[in-house]
Amino acid sequence: MRIKEHVNSNLAIPPGEYLAAIIAEFGMTKKELAGRMNRPAPKLSAIFTGAKAITPETALQLEKVVGVPAHIWTGLEVEYRLTLVRNREVQELQRLHEQSQLVSKYCYPDLARAGFVSRKTKASDKVLELQHFFGVTDLRNIPELNRYQAAFRQGSGKRSPEATAAWLRIGELQAQKTQVTAFNKQKLHKTLTDIRGLTRLNPEKFISKLRQSLSNSGIVLVLCPHLPRTYLQGAIFWLGQSKAVLMLSMRGRWADIFWFSLFHELGHLLLHSKKMIILEDENNIEKSQPEIEADNFAANYWIPVSEYKKFLKAGLFYAEAINAFADKLNIHPGIVVGRLQHDGYLEAAWQNKLRSKFPADFADGFQTT
Repeated sequence: MRIKEHVNSNLAIPPGEYLAAIIAEFGMTKKELAGRMNRPAPKLSAIFTGAKAITPETALQLEKVVGVPAHIWTGLEVEYRLTLVRNREVQELQRLHEQSQLVSKYCYPDLARAGFVSRKTKASDKVLELQHFFGVTDLRNIPELNRYQAAFRQGSGKRSPEATAAWLRIGELQAQKTQVTAFNKQKLHKTLTDIRGLTRLNPEKFISKLRQSLSNSGIVLVLCPHLPRTYLQGAIFWLGQSKAVLMLSMRGRWADIFWFSLFHELGHLLLHSKKMIILEDENNIEKSQPEIEADNFAANYWIPVSEYKKFLKAGLFYAEAINAFADKLNIHPGIVVGRLQHDGYLEAAWQNKLRSKFPADFADGFQTT
């Protein structure tokens, strides 16, 4: 059996061009053709450009007027439409190929392990998954979106702006499906004291209470495992005017760092503009004024300045004294140790038995309020 080879051209020529050439040979104008076919000239003009298809009915009319069989016109129309589709597919594959080099930058394996994208092997399929994850038609659009501009604007050194954008998108997706009351500073101020005592509880006991307390103040808490090359402790951004999103990375899993970072972010919410998208870089050495203010808010909340000065003056930095001081403040002793280490009063490894770490699976599943 012989198989005929059919060569497809990638040049999409509308049948209307052939029609224009034929009537030109006849010395016929388009207006005259419309009159012979009893068709409005404006509607017929769309056939010449390919904007309107030649239907079987139109093909039969053309057969009568210009003498070209109807099946020729319908065949030309089908070939033209097929060529258009083929060209669009080729262009889409080319666009996917151009974006495929961005896949690894957006931490695809980590997102797949967490279930945010499906496990795929083909690069083009991964691009499609990331497009769906970010809600974009082209991965190259991401740096221009307001939500992620801070990541690309502040991305420097080791930190990857693409990985940071993926981390922020996790918080955005989780917050979109979480219902909270409208943000209220007064409610948040009142709930701070209740949160203090939670530091002495195990994660499985305090997390639901913390979520509910923040939710009642209009805050979505997203506990997100650290993504490679982000080096972030936390972030603050807003969904609309009434829902605040507070993200915390579980990098290191130290409980005292978690509590300090939480109140650092709460400080931003209480002290600073809703327009700000704030990323907390753990290696941020030159701090801005808002960062200094948030640091002071967190530090002074956990350990008031007057109490801290008295404790430092006594100079009793052994375990029993630290425990007693923490009991007085109703906070976990690890917070006191972390503060003393940060301020240089204790060696980094000293008294770590008083500090605690959250379980490795504490933030599995990207927990939210």
